[in-house]
Amino acid sequence: MEDSPPGSSPDSNSPSRAESFDRDRHVFFLQMMYQLMPSQYQGQEINRLTLAYFAVSGLHILRSVDSLHKEEIISWVLSLQAHPMNEDLLNDGQFYGFHGSRSSQFQKIDNGVWMSNGSHLASTYCALAILKTVGHDLSVTDSETILKSLKNLQQPDGSFMPIHSGAETDLRFVYCAAAISSMLGNWSGMDREMAKEYIINCQSYDGGFGLTPGSESHGGATYCAVASLQLMGYIEDGLPSKSASSCIIDVPLLLDWSLQRQAADGGFQGRPNKPTDTCYAFWVGGVLRILGAYQFIDKTALHKFLLTCQSEYGGFSKLPGQLPDLYHSFYGFSAFSLLEKPGLHPIRVELGIADNAAIGL
Repeated sequence: MEDSPPGSSPDSNSPSRAESFDRDRHVFFLQMMYQLMPSQYQGQEINRLTLAYFAVSGLHILRSVDSLHKEEIISWVLSLQAHPMNEDLLNDGQFYGFHGSRSSQFQKIDNGVWMSNGSHLASTYCALAILKTVGHDLSVTDSETILKSLKNLQQPDGSFMPIHSGAETDLRFVYCAAAISSMLGNWSGMDREMAKEYIINCQSYDGGFGLTPGSESHGGATYCAVASLQLMGYIEDGLPSKSASSCIIDVPLLLDWSLQRQAADGGFQGRPNKPTDTCYAFWVGGVLRILGAYQFIDKTALHKFLLTCQSEYGGFSKLPGQLPDLYHSFYGFSAFSLLEKPGLHPIRVELGIADNAAIGL
């Protein structure tokens, strides 16, 4: 039974808010976020496509995406794709993916030259995820320019930059490239062997993965590594029951590190000695699901922790007692999907979209 709406008196037999996943309020929260960009997000206007991904994909997990005007969403997302002016420009070193927002399509000057292409690897992942979620057929999308120019972002060590120049390289963008290739059903835009070697080099002595080789293990980076390997076909099903030598990464050490991230309050932390945080219930929980070890976590304790981060306004906050935000709300819904909460769509963990949106991949 759902909790009573604001201003009403709950039935004496109804569960308290701390004991109930309030789906209706969460739907209302996401619909509000979809319709209006709150003032605290206005500084992130350049990431509008990412914010839309959280809202649209979140509503799909909550089984409420049909409340949106899908054709309008498709038209808006497709309008953000960058296109070369001619075929020859596909070899100019730039990446022709999706812009993060309308403002990032504005021309800018780079060393005295007008540059009109500000497309980004993460925005391209979000764009394709939205299109899949609302039922757009990606086979009719201009994927050729995305895949051909994707090669321009891969570095000699196998990593990826998110834009064509002057950017960092780490596992986040390896994951985006793998997810894009998987959703488009075409791996011609990346060298999987090179990417695999980069990922392997990011595994730390403690079993987790850092964003770059030699950096501290982190829950988000570990998800990017494991999900990428899964998408690229390098991880087998049922790993915990197989020999440690049957995988290209140290699975026993990785499982030990991941399981230790569940803290005494039931939540998951991204690194040792850090507070628990709603999003890591998905980042680390997703790793354990991919590796076939999700049954080893304390699901009851995790469920209770997540509800402490559930807002009375709908959505989830990073920590108990804080205001909700889109990012932590989406990963809160994703975490409850992993917990197989009734009324939610199952999630395709390695892609970050509902399982039925990923049909055909």
